[in-house]
Amino acid sequence: MSKFKSPTLRFMGATGTVTGSRYLVEAEGRRILVDCGLFQGYKQLRQRNRRPFPVRPRSIDTVLLTHAHLDHSGYIPALVRAGFAGRVICTASTEELAGLILPDSGHLQEEEAKYARRKKYSKHARPEPLYTFEEAKEALTRFDAVGFSDPVDLGHGVTAEFIPAGHLLGAAQIRLNIAGTVLHFSGDLGRDTDPLMRPPVPFGGADVLVCESTYGNRLHEAVDAEAELAPVIRRVAERGGTILIPAFAVGRAQGLMYHIARLRKRGEIPDIPVYLNSPMATDATEIYHRHHEEHHVSREDCKAMFEIAHRVRGVEESKALNTNPYPKIIVSASGMLTGGRILHHVASYGGDRRNAILLSGFQAGGTRGAALAAGADHLRIFGKDFPIEAEVIQMGSFSGHADANELMRWLGAAPQPPHMTYITHGEPDAADALRFRIEHELGWNARVPEHLETIQLERPR
Repeated sequence: MSKFKSPTLRFMGATGTVTGSRYLVEAEGRRILVDCGLFQGYKQLRQRNRRPFPVRPRSIDTVLLTHAHLDHSGYIPALVRAGFAGRVICTASTEELAGLILPDSGHLQEEEAKYARRKKYSKHARPEPLYTFEEAKEALTRFDAVGFSDPVDLGHGVTAEFIPAGHLLGAAQIRLNIAGTVLHFSGDLGRDTDPLMRPPVPFGGADVLVCESTYGNRLHEAVDAEAELAPVIRRVAERGGTILIPAFAVGRAQGLMYHIARLRKRGEIPDIPVYLNSPMATDATEIYHRHHEEHHVSREDCKAMFEIAHRVRGVEESKALNTNPYPKIIVSASGMLTGGRILHHVASYGGDRRNAILLSGFQAGGTRGAALAAGADHLRIFGKDFPIEAEVIQMGSFSGHADANELMRWLGAAPQPPHMTYITHGEPDAADALRFRIEHELGWNARVPEHLETIQLERPR
């Protein structure tokens, strides 16, 4: 007899938010967790990371990981520490990128906890990291890589398949077959015309679909990335300013370096220094070199984007940038200003109107990046308020997520509609906007689930 009476799906994250992607499938006596991400942004969301996991981690058999970004992978070390003893299955590129991202996350959390203790700006007497560098390294020993489209036997008649999603190196859609019922997770879908990544494989249909909606209510501007970037660099350089670009170290940083290298080669921007202040971004760029089959950047351009910047490794070298008075470009993580070296640069350069801060991607609600995009004139960093006089530019052409029309085209490829489509991984207005379009343009059943809601897969509501 099965441990669970009938297959169920529980939404443990990415409902009402673009972060904390976590879906628990209970079927055929198995507990399968699809994604295990960190909640980010608003404090009430971040506090979920500190609460006990909704089910005993040791009772979970397998984690299936769509891709390496922290909002999908960042809780795995905490899950392992709490007792998860199974395997984490993902693509080879995702395993390599997670090998950079998770230890870096643990290291940053340790450093931030130490800094908070030293400066006494935390409400906790002794702030502690969610997990450490070593705990992240230990979690990586649980990873197993599989190829795209290779069937994965999860036991008891449950199989999984990883399907290219675009978006990021190694990113996958995940297709589960549970005794004949097909459950499909879109993961984060890339764009049809991404400058780096190949487009996602069109949706092939399923009984139940879980679809992301990050840009469910928006369309990307029809502007060339280099045409958008070049005048900003020229303008700021002419007034003697520094350009700060917060960027995800994996994916976004590589795209920016690619475009900056091309602009410089054509002489469309001045020959000012470019600093890549993210050891992880440097290492990730090398991984892009090894996986040309997943993107369409030539080896020559890949080499150029790696060589265009001075790569900042040490902390002292990073600190020295903050007293460098000359025009320059600094690309540094994190992309939503939630942590990392970029915060020190914003504290140093944000108060000077000669400078500029370029936001190169989606900014989740409650993050410093979202505050800047909304016009904030100060940011709270390391327990202090820092004025923002620098020019803030929200770039419209660098997103790695499909926009609303691209999502609809991806959905519309299905030979027949799912019994139900669940809209997740979006802010409330974006998720509901996509639900409306799916219902009224495709005629499908669609709804936005609640946090911790459980649905029956045999009788989706």
